[in-house]
Amino acid sequence: MIHFDISKLENELQELEKQTSNPSFWDDAKNSSKVLKRITELKNKVNSYKSVESEIKSLEDLNNLLKEESDTELEKELSENVSTVEDEINKLEITTLLSGKYDINNAILTLHPGAGGTEAQDWVQMLYRMYSRWANDNGYKVEELDYLPGDEAGIKSVTFLVSGDYAYGYLKGEQGVHRLIRISPFDAGGRRHTSFASVEVLPEINDDIDIDINPDDLRVDTYRASGAGGQHVNKTSSAIRITHIPTNIVVTCQTERSQIQNRETAMKMLKSKLLHLKEQEHKETIDELKGIQMDIAWGSQIRSYIFCPYTLVKDHRTNYEIGNVEAVMDGDLNGFIDSYLKYNKNKGNN
Repeated sequence: MIHFDISKLENELQELEKQTSNPSFWDDAKNSSKVLKRITELKNKVNSYKSVESEIKSLEDLNNLLKEESDTELEKELSENVSTVEDEINKLEITTLLSGKYDINNAILTLHPGAGGTEAQDWVQMLYRMYSRWANDNGYKVEELDYLPGDEAGIKSVTFLVSGDYAYGYLKGEQGVHRLIRISPFDAGGRRHTSFASVEVLPEINDDIDIDINPDDLRVDTYRASGAGGQHVNKTSSAIRITHIPTNIVVTCQTERSQIQNRETAMKMLKSKLLHLKEQEHKETIDELKGIQMDIAWGSQIRSYIFCPYTLVKDHRTNYEIGNVEAVMDGDLNGFIDSYLKYNKNKGNN
């Protein structure tokens, strides 16, 4: 069990709330927004802790009552409440693992198929559905930012935003190569196929974080949107593609109705990618990111989804596995997410 330092959190909360009473606090809108967001985050953690603490006290009182006098109904109630509190404690433990710099932010996910044409593109569509189901089941909102349909079936690429507190913190461990093994529905011979797809997960960068990008380093192209998207699709050149020339990072957005909205969203995506790359490369400024190769490397997979000859989903980093592959494809990912957060913390990473 990870130690939850409630005193430290309460002291930080108290200090931040003192800042808000200072008349000059509101002069710096960017800083005040950041402080208020942290206050909300701390209050949620403190309240969750106190709620669990109160529930444990109630369980102790109930247990003491049963020691004095046996009661079948009370024993049943105690058993049910213990199970509920155990779940709450586990959730509280997981929140202590969400302490990374951008963990509380929204998440931007991009899915790409590996080699294999239609088979791999269908795998991307399956993953997109899986993450959308997980998001909906856990109270997050999904917004499609860019979508390129497959030639025959599936998806060539898709980028979407998962909005809600700690979306990035929960989903960051999904980054990597995902492998599918199944009998292909596209193979008339009914043979077993292995497909790969890459999942990129980035935090959405808020306006209070400054990213200095030289406009001369950008190439902006407009084009007509493609795929399912409503009446506006293919009618006007509203889709935007932005290339950051020094790093060859390319972002696209075509789901908004106006070119201006698509450009704003694409710039947010680009800032997220550049900030992530800057921190990965330990560079001081964006200008130092010269000549970075952004090609996808199909390295070792982080997780395998096996439909045949047996059913199993296994994470190769944590060794967490589950036999109900259909449940996972329907969005049951919390076991994998929780085990990765614990694994990552033990490695000393955020």
